[in-house]
Amino acid sequence: MPDPRFPFGSFEFSIATTLIIFVNLYLGVFASSLRDPVAQQHLDRVLKLPGQNFDVNFAHYSGYVTVNEKYGRALFYWFVEAVEDPQSKPLLLRLNGGPGCSSIAYGMAEEIGPFHIKPDGKTLYLNPYSWNQVANILFLDSPAGVGYSYSNTSSDLLNNGDKKTAADSLAFLLNWFERFPQYKGRDFYITGESYAGHYVPQLSQAIVRYNQVTKDEKINLRSYMVGNALTDDYHDHLGLFQFMWAAGLISDQTYKKLNLLCDFESFIHSSVACDKMEDIAAKELGNIDPYSIFTPSCSANVSQSNLLPKRKHRVGRVSEKYDPCTETHSTVYFNLPEVQKALHVSPEFAPARWETCSEVVNINWKDSPRTVLDIYKELIRSGLHLWVFRYLCESILYIYCCSVVLCVAS
Repeated sequence: MPDPRFPFGSFEFSIATTLIIFVNLYLGVFASSLRDPVAQQHLDRVLKLPGQNFDVNFAHYSGYVTVNEKYGRALFYWFVEAVEDPQSKPLLLRLNGGPGCSSIAYGMAEEIGPFHIKPDGKTLYLNPYSWNQVANILFLDSPAGVGYSYSNTSSDLLNNGDKKTAADSLAFLLNWFERFPQYKGRDFYITGESYAGHYVPQLSQAIVRYNQVTKDEKINLRSYMVGNALTDDYHDHLGLFQFMWAAGLISDQTYKKLNLLCDFESFIHSSVACDKMEDIAAKELGNIDPYSIFTPSCSANVSQSNLLPKRKHRVGRVSEKYDPCTETHSTVYFNLPEVQKALHVSPEFAPARWETCSEVVNINWKDSPRTVLDIYKELIRSGLHLWVFRYLCESILYIYCCSVVLCVAS
């Protein structure tokens, strides 16, 4: 007979009690782990990647960092430590362009990261020229809606822009440093290209201004670096059209009409007449990759006809035979469920289809100043060093743009 003092019976009661205690203990430990940087780093540690048939002698981590709890915005990162003595190496943040393009897709998997993808879309190879030979590299997909980064508020994806991206990226850094406190105070650098010509100086400006008012530990920003960067719409348009015409990629008539109708307008919000002329220029360009005009183009890459820098630069493919289709390989690899699991991408937040660049983010971009030269000048006055580089064989944001920017900003 059950003991009337215990309506569930003594045995049943003990099971229920045990389960409650266990759940409470588990939740307590889990909550504690979220507050414990070492425990959180352990949760984010990537042990092995699908298709990785080689060992590496460095640690790497990936996961989410919340940047806005109210709206449920979280940005995805992938962090690779330096191959040798990461404790003494600087920290470098890598951003990619678009707007709307993934730093994981391009910066990590096609350019400066250690893990590159073979043509089968399933197998990796080690990039011997990875920048983590000399630095700890943090790759960030920003803003929400890019890559694996997400928001629980759907309208967020329709209201991205430069200001919001800079604010969220700063929030990401501050929270990331809490998760990786051993990197607080480390020499810190920011680098990027294409539309990151906006992201990099804008985030640098946000950090400089944060450091001026905070009572907490400052971010030790030492310098920023931009390559073939969108910087000033007037000079960027001028340089783009001049290079395409001088290289024989477009006709004299098209060149004249581009200069007349586009009037060096905004890259992001150009007029209908300018868009039509750029479509004509794209047809004249044909099957030439504007991001690498002297190398083969990828026939599978549908975004090649877009002359504007709304796609991250497809360059930096190294170590194996030149492959113009790395963007396609990334799309295959990062859509694999086993890859997403290895990178700690929750099925709840994984995009229905992972893309190298988000059209939704791109076409709904709200604010994009015509120039960031004023920010360059402010940062130069603050004492920050600026590095500018460019690619010789790329028509997008060619050397002319870089030269003019340096003259105007100095």
